[in-house]
Amino acid sequence: YITPTAITIITLSIIMGTILTMSSSNWLMAWIGLELNMLATLPIISKPKTTRASEATIKYFLTQAIASAMMLLSSTTNAWQTGNWDILELKNKFSTTIMALSLMMKMGAAPVHFWLPEVLQGTTLQTALLITTWQKLAPITLMYMISNNIQPALLMSAGVLSMVVGGLGGINQTQLRKTMAYSSINNLGWTIMIMALSPNLAIMNITIYIIMTTPVFLMMKNTSMKTLQNLTTTWTTSTAMTLSIALLMLSTSGLPPFTGFMPKMLALNELITQKLTTLATLAIMTSLISLLFYLRIAYLIMMLTPPM
Repeated sequence: YITPTAITIITLSIIMGTILTMSSSNWLMAWIGLELNMLATLPIISKPKTTRASEATIKYFLTQAIASAMMLLSSTTNAWQTGNWDILELKNKFSTTIMALSLMMKMGAAPVHFWLPEVLQGTTLQTALLITTWQKLAPITLMYMISNNIQPALLMSAGVLSMVVGGLGGINQTQLRKTMAYSSINNLGWTIMIMALSPNLAIMNITIYIIMTTPVFLMMKNTSMKTLQNLTTTWTTSTAMTLSIALLMLSTSGLPPFTGFMPKMLALNELITQKLTTLATLAIMTSLISLLFYLRIAYLIMMLTPPM
């Protein structure tokens, strides 16, 4: 049991940590914000007194600590070389690469995504919502700030890899939280890939993803959905909610005429404008893989829901 005072302190720390990171211009302050944020999240993840939750807490702590260490390494190396702690002045090539990897690890993008499905599976749905939405804001803001200095090839290859991993990982899942984790990796792939060409578009992409994911998690919590099996039975108690989940899943997959189609279309348009047609084709093909598991969820719901 966490006391109301503790809850207030934890909530404030999570909010403060993110705001501190997002508003700072100095690497040390950004790092302190991320640390504060991470330390406040740990008691929330470990709140259910199960071995699963304890394991998830340890995994989360270790990956975030390693990412923080990489972040410090990157910024100190840059400060040695340039004598500057300014976030926008990250000019050293080694530093930008390490920093990009560290931020990818913080938000759970491939190739350093392994912790995300495991941690989500070990926690409650509210905590999973927190990790897949709020906890991504600070690292993505930092990536946005240094996007001009990161090599585009690194961002694009990590983006495509995240799309492939998110698509293939989600296909074989029966647990909804793990499916949502792979969905998150897949969407992060789009965000990171387009960050190299149009950072503003990347921010729009992640914002729309957060707006679509939040109600899915809230409705899953409301109906106590945990597996695909649960999906097939929830329509008896809450038909409208189950149908909303199906529509939101289709939207997240990027099917027209839903909202989720827009950022993907704009991203592809940007890629083709920059003469990166091969990359655009790859992106479309990987989004077909992920469409498979989104459609399966929608199909399970639609087929089993009686006419209203």
